[in-house]
Amino acid sequence: MLVVTSPADETANTVIRALQERGVHVARVDPADIGAGLTFSARIGDGRDWWSGQLVTPSRNTHLEKIGAVYYRRPSPLRSDATDEQARLFAINEVRHGLGGLLRNLPNSRYVNHPGATERADFKIAQLQAAAHLGMRIPNTLVTNDLDAAREFALHHVHVIYKSFRSVPVTPDGRVGAIWTQRVKPDELDYSVSMTAHMFQEKIRKSSDARVTVVGRQVFATRITHPDDAIDWREGDWDDLVYGHIDVPEVIRSALYAYLEHFGLVFGCFDFVLEDGEFGEAWTFMECNPNGQWAWLPNFGAIAQAFADVLLEGWWP
Repeated sequence: MLVVTSPADETANTVIRALQERGVHVARVDPADIGAGLTFSARIGDGRDWWSGQLVTPSRNTHLEKIGAVYYRRPSPLRSDATDEQARLFAINEVRHGLGGLLRNLPNSRYVNHPGATERADFKIAQLQAAAHLGMRIPNTLVTNDLDAAREFALHHVHVIYKSFRSVPVTPDGRVGAIWTQRVKPDELDYSVSMTAHMFQEKIRKSSDARVTVVGRQVFATRITHPDDAIDWREGDWDDLVYGHIDVPEVIRSALYAYLEHFGLVFGCFDFVLEDGEFGEAWTFMECNPNGQWAWLPNFGAIAQAFADVLLEGWWP
């Protein structure tokens, strides 16, 4: 079993422990370690139509042909010690296409998830369209850099939120920032809207949130309630959050399976907002992180075992 991720990945650690409990031989690599921390060689030809070779780290010598599955998590950003900027970028791109290309095309390996599928499913534009096509309820959404369109949307829907497409990049000195989902009023919108792309959505009057983690055919759902009824439950002290079990309606469950199949995914972390309605709670799809975190959830142990199940399926005795 090959695990591709950064050294400080606790989510991956929980899966590795579950695999080791089953006697699986696990090799962990981070492409950013190329050099003294990671060497590789691979060949094709001479009658072979697949890549054969090895990955070597200080603790493992892994033959490519013996890798039955790949848990592709979150490798570190690629880096180079070259002082010349052009040489640095060239070296990074060579690693991305050489070692990175190899790790994406290992023979006879099951991927959870394949990085190509993860990248395709990482665009919120694609997520909302797929969810709507599969019959899931979504919020009215505008994506734009047009100030007039943004103001018109905010005036029409009255209660509107802004949500960034991606997290804030880490600063050169290592500081991490975040832009939480926030309320937007028409008079707060100005010329800066035209400078980049923005996503505005009609605010749902939610009663709580739901995080639904799907691994293969196993579904793990957690109700998340914030005591202050925050728009974005990620903001503030996570110790104040209240977690509870929630049953996923069969129609939603079926749509989630279809969603994963649409993008070629084995796993995804889905976020819904729940709204009290006349006929019970209404589920509104917000997004799906195809490589999301889940080790903080109360049922993380069961989720780790589900990962072990799907990674070993079909090749591990």
